[in-house]
Amino acid sequence: MELDGQSRCAHYNGLTDIIAIKMKCCGEFYACKDCHDALAGHAIEVWPRREWAEQKAILCGGCGAELSIAEYMKCESHCPKCGTGFNPGCRNHHHFYFET
Repeated sequence: MELDGQSRCAHYNGLTDIIAIKMKCCGEFYACKDCHDALAGHAIEVWPRREWAEQKAILCGGCGAELSIAEYMKCESHCPKCGTGFNPGCRNHHHFYFET
């Protein structure tokens, strides 16, 4: 899958679609679940809550900062490092990546 310089993919390419998620199952960053499905060859595993504080599993496409899942969940759709806005609609997809 082709990504632009801020981690936007063919599936999600709006102005604020600038995060990538390190998948629990393989430890690789993907722009979205659809990219993972197309490229990884295995099912996604969700990150359990007990690992949210320690795992740097979110990559900001604005500044390159790696955020813990806990930081991301509390950030109110803005990178806590650079302030760049993230797509607030991503919260509708959290269940694909993170234990709910």
